Parts: sequence; structure tokens; C-alpha cells
Amino acid sequence: MTYFLLIIAVLLSYGFVVLARPRKKEGLRLLLAFSGSFLLALTLFELLPGVYKEADPKTIGIFIMLGILLQIFLEFFSKGAEHGHVHLNSKASDFPWLLFVSLCIHAFLEGIPIEGNNTILYGILVHKIPIAIILSIFLVGSKIQPLYGALFMIAFSLMTPLGSYAASKFEFISNYSAPINAVVIGVFLHISTVILFESTEGHTFNLRKLTAIVLGTAIAYFL
Repeated sequence: MTYFLLIIAVLLSYGFVVLARPRKKEGLRLLLAFSGSFLLALTLFELLPGVYKEADPKTIGIFIMLGILLQIFLEFFSKGAEHGHVHLNSKASDFPWLLFVSLCIHAFLEGIPIEGNNTILYGILVHKIPIAIILSIFLVGSKIQPLYGALFMIAFSLMTPLGSYAASKFEFISNYSAPINAVVIGVFLHISTVILFESTEGHTFNLRKLTAIVLGTAIAYFL
């Protein structure tokens, strides 16, 4: 069921874009703000305390910083697609391999902490839906062949379940779960904070955005 939810969330988002061709992005910005606060809060409430109990705090801090640096490196190729920005030429017809590979690595890492922690599953699902919609809008509106766009989204939908499956099957991941999860925490911290800071145009005060952030934090606290 976990794998099914992760896959269907991406594919339904892609199907929605193909059928509805949405143009207004205000709702997506609010959903991004909600997902960013929700993911950040779950990371702080659920993942962070656990890794600090399992290993030396300074060592965990190093791996969290490595996760932040890893995500910054991935965004050099993905151009920020993980937090709702696709800065690529929509008129290009070449398959965006760098975007695809970096997003797949990011999605694979997201799946690792899901193993044994269903609460994090909700955070990943809420995070994936707006990102999948924005990515789908780019693919549908680009010159990339529709078949390649569909295969892109199918492969992307499989990567997070694959990460969760690997965490449950590979002894290496279970033996080094604390530092690996710390790396993923660094990825989550970077993604979620960038979403919160960038989801408002002009960095102006927005009551709806603030409400979405508070709501996302509150729901994460009570899960």
C-alpha cells in the first residue's frame, strides 16, 4: 500500500495536468507552502530526534550538512525542480537527462526514511503532489515528446518506493541508518526551507501563505 500511494500520487498529478491543463498557480503556491512547512515539521518532530539518539551528535551534524550540500549539488542540474521551480527552456525538444537523473536521486533518498515510519510517508506524499504537478506542467508545455514525458513521470514515481524498498532489504542501509537518515534530513531541511522562503512572489506578507504554513506545522505536530 505504501508503494502504491507513492506511485499513484505522482501519476494522478500528471494525469490531472494532461487533462485539465491548469494555468493558475496561486493554489500551487499555497500547496507548496503547506507541503514545505509540513515536511519541515515532520523532519524536526520525527526524524531529527531519532538520529541524534542513535549516534554522536557532532557526527550526525556533519552528515546533515553533507545532505544539505548534496541537495545544493543536485539542484545545480535540476534547476530547483525539487522545490517547485523548473528553470529550463520549454522550447527545447531534447530529453532533460540532467533534470531526470537529479530528480531520481532526490526521490530515491526520500524513500529511505519511510521504511518503519509511516508518518514520514504523509510528508513525502504532500511534498510530491505539488512538485509532480509543476513538473508535469513543464513537460506537457514543452516540446518534449508526450511519450517521453509520460515515461519520465512513471520512472520518477517509482524512485521513492525503490528507496523505501532498498531500506528494507539492504543490510548496508539498516546498519548505517543514522548517518544515511541524517543525510536525508539535510536534504529535507534544504528543500522545505527553500520552499517556505520562495513560495511568495516578492517576499511580501501573505496571510493565506502564513495560514498554510501554520496549518501544515500543526497537522504534523498532532500526527
